[in-house]
Amino acid sequence: MTTPRHKLRAVFMRGGTSKALVFHRRDLPADEAQWPHLFLRAMGSPDPNGRQLDGMGGGLTSLSKVCVIGPPTRADANIDYTFFQVLVKEARVLTHGNCGNMSAAMGPFAVDEGLVAATGAHATVRIHNTNTRKIIRSSFPLDEEGRAAAEGDLAIPGVAGQGAPVRLEFLDPGGAATGRLLPTGRAVDVLDVTGVGRIEASIVDAANLCVFVDARDVGLRGTELPEDLERQTAKLEALREIAACARVAAGLAADRVEARQRLPFIAVVSPPQDSTTLSGETVPETTVDLCIRMLSSGQPHRALPGTGAIATAVAMQVPGAVPQRLARARAGTTRTVAMPSGAMTVEAIVEEGREGPIAIAAVVQRTARRLFEGWVYV
Repeated sequence: MTTPRHKLRAVFMRGGTSKALVFHRRDLPADEAQWPHLFLRAMGSPDPNGRQLDGMGGGLTSLSKVCVIGPPTRADANIDYTFFQVLVKEARVLTHGNCGNMSAAMGPFAVDEGLVAATGAHATVRIHNTNTRKIIRSSFPLDEEGRAAAEGDLAIPGVAGQGAPVRLEFLDPGGAATGRLLPTGRAVDVLDVTGVGRIEASIVDAANLCVFVDARDVGLRGTELPEDLERQTAKLEALREIAACARVAAGLAADRVEARQRLPFIAVVSPPQDSTTLSGETVPETTVDLCIRMLSSGQPHRALPGTGAIATAVAMQVPGAVPQRLARARAGTTRTVAMPSGAMTVEAIVEEGREGPIAIAAVVQRTARRLFEGWVYV
């Protein structure tokens, strides 16, 4: 007996350094309980070989994503956007955070699909990310036909060529997962981590939950490339344990076993230093304010997740936080960080409130491109 094939209308898009299948909510089953199975099948997960050859995924967490777009459920938004992280080797789909890179594709998708009317040279789309319940203001140029422009002169690290800039302004990004910018109320916590010992960490919840540690405290230089980290299995396991411990400290898990099911971003940071990119180019110490290597879903990221960049931009301006202590002292709201794909500029506005720092907004620039549209078979 053969299993009948089903097809779903989809658009495949790149957003920043990620790629995802993008669905209209109306094209998916009304019963959302069916969605995880469909997304796993579409992306080719689980694949014990880590390649997702039987689906649209690319064998990396940054290439195994799904976005669902629907009518807004908030008066201050133009669209609702829900992000799904499809794991590569496991039959799991996560919804506890947003993807900042794919957020760059949501405004162009909304305009090109006729969900948001736009005229003139530029468009602005207010995106309600339902994972974090936050608003992202996306601004980008339009071409002569009134569609989102793809061609432009912005080059972003990790993506070959250039594209039209998409400006993403994350409004009030603090507390996306926990309701507080500093979930523990402290800029630095001392975590007692199994197999690691006591270690200082900054747990920052801005656009996504992220835990920052000093590279020296975990026996790393802070300039390792993803392949280097993947070979150091003991170090990777230690970082995952730190991330799990931080999730418990943030109040999002009862214990480390539960926390291991949904690891937050963990960032290994170090002072400015010369580093080498995936393409073999050198990022000089004099051009950056901080070096960073980040794990997403427990795996080394090839670039820097968009929401991870937002959390970093904010953390660099939180007095006493690990990234703030290690970063080059600089006035203003803009910082440049070195990561495996190159150097990335981030911006954050952080003010001091009566109960601690407040993240007013954070900004990143990305590019996006529609790659194809049609049907995905599941």
